[in-house]
Amino acid sequence: MTALVEPTRTVPDDGSPTAPSRPWWRSALARSAPIAAAVAGIVVIWYAVSYLVLSPSQRFLLPPPHEAFGVALGNPRIAGPMFEALGRSAAVALVGLVVAVVLGIAYAVVMSQSSWAERILYPYAVILQTIPILALVPLIGIWLGYAFTARVVVCVIIALFPMISNTLFGLQSASRDAHDVLTLNRATRWQRLVKLQLPAAVPAIFTGLRNAAGLSVIGVIVADFYFQQGDPGIGGLLRLYTTKLQMEALFTAITLTALFGVLVFSAFALADRLVVGRRYGR
Repeated sequence: MTALVEPTRTVPDDGSPTAPSRPWWRSALARSAPIAAAVAGIVVIWYAVSYLVLSPSQRFLLPPPHEAFGVALGNPRIAGPMFEALGRSAAVALVGLVVAVVLGIAYAVVMSQSSWAERILYPYAVILQTIPILALVPLIGIWLGYAFTARVVVCVIIALFPMISNTLFGLQSASRDAHDVLTLNRATRWQRLVKLQLPAAVPAIFTGLRNAAGLSVIGVIVADFYFQQGDPGIGGLLRLYTTKLQMEALFTAITLTALFGVLVFSAFALADRLVVGRRYGR
């Protein structure tokens, strides 16, 4: 009689069988499903409030989605300036994010090199985070004007702290045993940073990057909303539409801003998955 042979399974070092990997498109759909469900839920609630809660005489306060988008996007005199403003705001947000990432990582690296540097420098980062940004916006406008540079500075101030705190946590997360090995090999401070601390900090850096990306979008909206001089950003148009009660244009601009924020966050979440996921099992 021929003996039955059980199919072999790949077993990792911890003894548990390895689950078969799903195709990339199935994983992408699984991760996108909650976002799609949330968007569908918002649309349903929007329609429900417009038609079931508000009376016909009050419906101008929250026009249904098809009416709002049709009026705003169907009129080139509204849609053209809106997309131009969104493009200007996107440029400010991306530049502010890049500056915040560079400054945040550099600041955290300096603090990670000695305990006294952390004790001296970390309180400044906390103070910068706790000061209400609306209290600083008028000063930034007076000092730097109301154009591109001032708006970038607002984005940097809002997005900086997550990069500092997450990067510092990652740099300090390397195990004591790994530090002892480098000490026995007489590694320099630079070698310890490059070969141990920075690789260990990569997952935390990407976590801070995702948070900072969303905050940079908030920062540019705040800056555009209060800096009314020069070419308007999307936040400036939000203020204009609110003042003139152009509700269709207002809700369309809000929707485009939200979609831009989701797109930025999703892009860095995808980068996190591609860069960090395979190596660190995330």
